[in-house]
Amino acid sequence: MALIINKKAHFNYELTETFEAGIALLGQEVKSLKKNQGSLLGAHVIVRGGEAYIVGMHIPPYQPNNTPKDYDPDRTRQLLLTKKELGELAGAEAQKGLTIVPISVYSKGRKLKLQIAIARGKKKYDKREALKKRDAEREIARTLKG
Repeated sequence: MALIINKKAHFNYELTETFEAGIALLGQEVKSLKKNQGSLLGAHVIVRGGEAYIVGMHIPPYQPNNTPKDYDPDRTRQLLLTKKELGELAGAEAQKGLTIVPISVYSKGRKLKLQIAIARGKKKYDKREALKKRDAEREIARTLKG
């Protein structure tokens, strides 16, 4: 069950390979995510020093009145991946034109997981083509239904 979805990821990027990563979170961040609060828009993953981090993920406080004064909703959070996966991500990040984007946050049992993907940015004409294709499919579905 997806708690947060990055809807723009499929539109702005051509996704090649996906990974499942754990996230190092505070207790109040887990509660906030389970209430479907948070945003992945503008977030991306970086690999530094053999560790992966998600930058730009916004998680608002669970209870704003009880939140510590030094809480940063946009802080950099560590991702939990295997060494093999970290190697693949580091290699992809080093390649020109590739980036690592978060797709969704979901619960798996009692744990929260982040689905990330290696992606290549789409050009403007690719995005227009996707919109035309979607409109055509919608029009076909309307005519078949009516």
